[in-house]
Amino acid sequence: MKVKKNYQYIGLLYISPWILGFALLELYPFIASLYYSFTSFDLINPPKFIGLKNYITMFTQDETFYKTLRVTLIYAIIAVPLKLAFALFVAVVLTVKLKSVNFFRTVYYLPSILGGSVAVAVLWRFLFMKEGIVNQFTSFFHIPPVNWLGDPSTALFTISMLNVWQFGSSMVLFLAGLKQVPAELYEVGRVEGASKMRMFFSVTLPLITPILLFNLVMQIVNAFQEFTGAFVILPDGGPLRSTYLFGMKLYDEGFKFLKMGYASALSWVLFAIILALTALVFRSSSYWAHYEDGGDKR
Repeated sequence: MKVKKNYQYIGLLYISPWILGFALLELYPFIASLYYSFTSFDLINPPKFIGLKNYITMFTQDETFYKTLRVTLIYAIIAVPLKLAFALFVAVVLTVKLKSVNFFRTVYYLPSILGGSVAVAVLWRFLFMKEGIVNQFTSFFHIPPVNWLGDPSTALFTISMLNVWQFGSSMVLFLAGLKQVPAELYEVGRVEGASKMRMFFSVTLPLITPILLFNLVMQIVNAFQEFTGAFVILPDGGPLRSTYLFGMKLYDEGFKFLKMGYASALSWVLFAIILALTALVFRSSSYWAHYEDGGDKR
């Protein structure tokens, strides 16, 4: 028994750096932000408790709150489905047996490593400037230049494409799921004369729906928390604030206007929205996500 206790202490010692990091860098800020959301806090003077005033102001007086919420929702509606569809398409293509397939898998994954960086966001801005490389390329086909970042109708779509370009992590998960699909099911489909498209929608897609569920939840969370790309490309929120995402408003309220209490309230509202959407996805998944054991994950 004494030896067993010693092993437990050794195990706790090994994971103590993670526990300490989680407590200081995640758990404490999480709890502190909840307290600050009920205070007036400017990062200089001590926080002053004001009850629900931040939340009342947010829902009744802050017009930009609903604007940023709508922009972020549109951003998620554009970016999430396109990213998942493109990741699944590339994963299917990369299941083809080629000599250099591992090289292509690595190349397609690289944007996910580099995509969140400031440098890539700056590069994206230069690509889609009115005199940028994209318009220079399309001019060879006599296509008139598009003001990608200066037009409210295209600015948010352009920002969303940066997120879609970072499809590597979702692609890797889809690729792992595709490798788990039993080959004999495809053999049965071929014997029965099913086309490749029919086998994809009747065999492949149902069997990878658990991975699709995981990717969908993660990408919804990431989309609603997006900040870096939009802020670097169009720090002022774009034309008519068409790219002013919720994360940018959080940053402005907390660090630009020094209203950290109000920013904390915004972050908790965002947390509640993400939680509600995640619960909705999990609830709906009982109708479209299929598991091999046939069990009910609810």
